[in-house]
Amino acid sequence: MKTIDWSPWLIRMSQGDEEAFRMVYETTKDHAYRLIYYLSPSKADVPDIMSEVYIELLRNVRKYRHELSFEAWFNGLIVRQVRNWKRKSWRLFRTAEKLKLVTSPNDSRASDSFTAISEQMELVSMLNKLPQKAKEVIVLRYYQDYSLEDIANALSIPLGTVKSRHHHALKLLRRRYEEVGEGKEREGYVY
Repeated sequence: MKTIDWSPWLIRMSQGDEEAFRMVYETTKDHAYRLIYYLSPSKADVPDIMSEVYIELLRNVRKYRHELSFEAWFNGLIVRQVRNWKRKSWRLFRTAEKLKLVTSPNDSRASDSFTAISEQMELVSMLNKLPQKAKEVIVLRYYQDYSLEDIANALSIPLGTVKSRHHHALKLLRRRYEEVGEGKEREGYVY
């Protein structure tokens, strides 16, 4: 995201100024899309989550404290919206599973609508296998270049918790990478 003085734009936006909202949206949309893409469990949901983020931005712009970094606050908002979407998706999945119990076994439409889109990139695939909280720390640290302190501020959690999640996530990623490497060696790939 561009480093700019957000305060005037956010104040105008909180007063209903559409031009200010357009400027904030145009300046932040690419950053928001990338962050949502990396955190989202289903890439097909990214545009919907993006809409939810900007709706939530409009609702909460008055709660923004100007002494804090807008970028960290906005990233925290994005992370929360991805979490909320994931919870909603899980509830829908559970509802669909219950529906499957009462529908005929030959009706695969309910099942098909909840099938995840397979990932083509190995790293994104490994990232998506991380627990959500670990994934959030890794994406903010390595895709957004946040310090561990910035991550703690963005997620509103203690620095020690961020360090613990970061360590755990790296450990899981290393293990998964080794498993993938061993699998390729068995299949005859040469490095």
